[in-house]
Amino acid sequence: MTVIVSVAARRRVPLAAGVCLFSFVAFWAAQRAADVSMIDLMVYRAEGATARAGGDLYALRATEAHLPMTYPPFAALLFTPLTVPDVADLRMLATAGNLLLLVVFVRLCLRLIDGRGHAPGRGRHGHARVETALWVSAIAVWSEPVWTTLRYGQINLLLAVLVLWDLTRRPDHRWAGVGIGVAAAIKLTPALFAVFLLLVGVVEAVRRGGRPPALRHACVAAGAFLTTTLAGVVVLPDDSRHFWTRVVFETSRAGHTEQTANQSLRGVLARLLHTGEPGLWWTAGAVLVCAGGLGVAVTAAVRGERAWGAAACAATALLVSPVSWSHHWVWWVPMALLLWTRAARRGGPVGWAAAGGLVVVFCSYALWWVPHRPGRPELGQSVGQMGLSAVYPLAAFGFLAVAAAAVRRGPRGLAECPGRPLRGRAQAVAKE
Repeated sequence: MTVIVSVAARRRVPLAAGVCLFSFVAFWAAQRAADVSMIDLMVYRAEGATARAGGDLYALRATEAHLPMTYPPFAALLFTPLTVPDVADLRMLATAGNLLLLVVFVRLCLRLIDGRGHAPGRGRHGHARVETALWVSAIAVWSEPVWTTLRYGQINLLLAVLVLWDLTRRPDHRWAGVGIGVAAAIKLTPALFAVFLLLVGVVEAVRRGGRPPALRHACVAAGAFLTTTLAGVVVLPDDSRHFWTRVVFETSRAGHTEQTANQSLRGVLARLLHTGEPGLWWTAGAVLVCAGGLGVAVTAAVRGERAWGAAACAATALLVSPVSWSHHWVWWVPMALLLWTRAARRGGPVGWAAAGGLVVVFCSYALWWVPHRPGRPELGQSVGQMGLSAVYPLAAFGFLAVAAAAVRRGPRGLAECPGRPLRGRAQAVAKE
């Protein structure tokens, strides 16, 4: 029976690949017809050119929109190769690279959820994962966060792949942690994954003693972050000083807080309070959400439910970040896959409604149904408009609630931690 299933799965892969390729080609044509600017890619290119020329990175204003640099100096070092190809070739390469990264990202999500991310996919499971990754990629490319990522030429998928590359290694793998450290050195938000791993390690050390792999994982991430950041200090000392003493605190550099595109808790509060600066309301809310979200994530990971822990950490990071543009929310993909997997295993209309609802939220472009033109119309939104412009944070809170419920109910239907033996009822479920 296993051989028959394996052959069937292998034969379905070409069909899935064909559909995925067709979807990508249609997507590419749609983006060209929309004449997308890939404006962020042009900013990255300007940052790379400024770093090569020894200019002031944080005085830079790139493109007709006069956009500033908001990333750490190490990012500018990585952007220097973008100055080599001409603009047309660069746009083509960035689009092709992001489409490939999307497939890799989905595949890594499935490996993490499957609970065998540390082992190469073989046989029935390997072919099934490839087939599922292609089908999911064909759909996910049309979601608003992915569309906008490619529209702007953003690096969200690259950062997500770096994080998941780490989280799908064996916890004791010698390189586990490097991806998270490098991602945080490029853009600070992924640093919360290192905090998450540190807390998991501390809890496991208190409960079981010894030096848990998660603790080593967090230390490697911190080491990679410090190494890459110091590389930026050595090559770009003045820019590094400016960033770490001044620019890192200037959240207004990214744009107005209340913009509809800002799908963070801070953006929601700014629109709710009709102010460009929610102040202490955001500080208090961010502390509470961070504590609660990390609590769910750490509890899940300690119980061996690494995928739920990683997705809960991602949701928390996006909520508490001062600015989480809509294209940062590519992390909806593992959230939806987890809900879909849970619904498939447990059944029931509620589970399917939750999974389907999350997909609809991120594929509906609902946040753009409200006024968002220049002139800061978001400061005068009605109640209904506020709801539409808060759809991503609301979806994240809903996911965290489901994750908390899943953790309380134990490991049934959830992935066990790779490298840790299954015991008791979890072992019986795995055999079924």
